[in-house]
Amino acid sequence: MTDLAVDPAPFLTPAVEDPNGPLIPMVVSLTFPGMDRGAHDLQDEFTRIAFAAVREAGGRPRLVDSAAPDLASVDEVFADAQGIVFLGGGDVDIACYAYEGPVPSNLYGVDRRGDDYCIALIRESVRRDLPTLAICRGSQLLNVAFGGTLIPDISDWEMHHGGSGEPLFIDEPVILEPDSEIARILGRTEVTVRNGHHQAVAEVAPALRATARAHDGIVEGTEHRDASWVVGVQWHPEEPQADAQDRASLFGELVARSRTTP
Repeated sequence: MTDLAVDPAPFLTPAVEDPNGPLIPMVVSLTFPGMDRGAHDLQDEFTRIAFAAVREAGGRPRLVDSAAPDLASVDEVFADAQGIVFLGGGDVDIACYAYEGPVPSNLYGVDRRGDDYCIALIRESVRRDLPTLAICRGSQLLNVAFGGTLIPDISDWEMHHGGSGEPLFIDEPVILEPDSEIARILGRTEVTVRNGHHQAVAEVAPALRATARAHDGIVEGTEHRDASWVVGVQWHPEEPQADAQDRASLFGELVARSRTTP
């Protein structure tokens, strides 16, 4: 099967938005190895919802395709950027972190070039101290970027995504650290999120702290210890059935923080 690719056109022409809102690059792979129709449709829909959430909060989202034939340079990505978002996608290459076990048979969508590119952008965003929101694959790459490791395939995955023949995304209860940024944003320490993942953070990078966990102990959220505002969530606030108020709160906080970026 020929790999599909999400049409970038809808993300290249700005929709109605606040002309004075903060500019926020949105880093996402519009294709990856093995992308089928189902993955294509999910990537397209989730990206549209994320763009809309940033605009509704008053930001100006701009596409950065981490699978583009000609990747935008670091300087191009961060020119006038006041915040940044890293969205979901395929699995992270196990060669990017210290993993010595057997290679899982169900690795999917691995794109080492895209991984390396995103890791470089994450490190640069933190170096510049830009407000940074990393979602699903983005949160995994955030951990890898600062020396953490991943579980390449959760053995007891039933809590984290749907089974064979079922929808991928499910409701999952997650416990938030009371003193975490994500708990402050959402206003509570127990949330139900939309999840669909088989990889997860293993050893948390020294520069990060775990801020959310599933009931089986799997890390579901992190934040940077020293940067002003760097938040990673394993779940998908941009999934269509995700809590709309929680989505607005999270993207709204990103945009609010980005407004204060010099």
